Amino acid sequence: MLHKGFFISFVLISTLIGYSQNPTPTRPSERDEPIRTFEVRLPVTVRDKKKNLVAGLRKEDFLVYEDGVLQEITFFSDETNNPPVYVGVLMDTSPSTAGKMKFSKEAAKNFIYNVVRLRKDRVAFVTFDHEIKLIQDFTDKLDLLDRAVDSVKKVGSQTALYDAIWQFCDEKLRNVPGRRVIVIITDGEDTFSRAELTDAIDIAQRTETTIFAISTKAGLLGSVPGVEAGTIKDEGDKNLDKLCRETGGEAFYTGDMLALERAFKRISDELKGQYIITYRPQNQELDGKKRKIEVRLADRKKADEYKIRTKTEYRAVKDFLTMPIVSN
Repeated sequence: MLHKGFFISFVLISTLIGYSQNPTPTRPSERDEPIRTFEVRLPVTVRDKKKNLVAGLRKEDFLVYEDGVLQEITFFSDETNNPPVYVGVLMDTSPSTAGKMKFSKEAAKNFIYNVVRLRKDRVAFVTFDHEIKLIQDFTDKLDLLDRAVDSVKKVGSQTALYDAIWQFCDEKLRNVPGRRVIVIITDGEDTFSRAELTDAIDIAQRTETTIFAISTKAGLLGSVPGVEAGTIKDEGDKNLDKLCRETGGEAFYTGDMLALERAFKRISDELKGQYIITYRPQNQELDGKKRKIEVRLADRKKADEYKIRTKTEYRAVKDFLTMPIVSN
């Protein structure tokens, strides 16, 4: 079980995934000591005007800007050589989900079946209400994940969505050797977290985690009166949309299992078809300030035809992983 008693003011001393972890640096003036640097990794999705995924682009097709300054791309991969995906499926088990438990469990299973590439990707399954429970740690074994989902029988008393995101990013995604993704299945807004929306976005950006959300509140024959499937209607929806958008993901508002399956297929296809771009910021100062990111296509014609989605900012803090390079 993940531990609930954490503080949002906790000073993070761990580092992000994908780069080497190193001891505290000594004075730069010392001879032969490495200069420490950090890099930013961006999962990038490219779609055409019909919302089809665009494959076949190369490193040279992309331009990355940070605070308006062109950056050097240091690593690039596509669907042919992308690293594995580590996905946390976080399922809402708050009181409002009691009548939708079967619906949500089927949703979780369908997504797991769609996303896992055996012997490569890994999925963990977590529930959240007034407590946050790790039911199954990362695995590619579908039978274990099936049993984990089936084991959920009861609902809790509140909705600690932002706490669940914070803890899962910090405790589970920080040290996995691949792309980090969270898929949230929920029907409501946060009612119980110590963390706030900004905290959840911040930790996801710092651990390079992309968040997708499936809102089920319009499911089961309109269980929320006046709510139309596929639309953003209230503050909870707006927050869910912001959470996904600012981490490079997307929120889906579904009304039935068929729409849900289409959403899962879209997420699964996207994870398989992403481009991974890493760049080393020219500004290496870890000053705690937010940096704006923009990814463009070098070809203006392609830029008019295609739409790029990735995270649009990060905060330069010591939580970011640093790597040593030898000074000349």
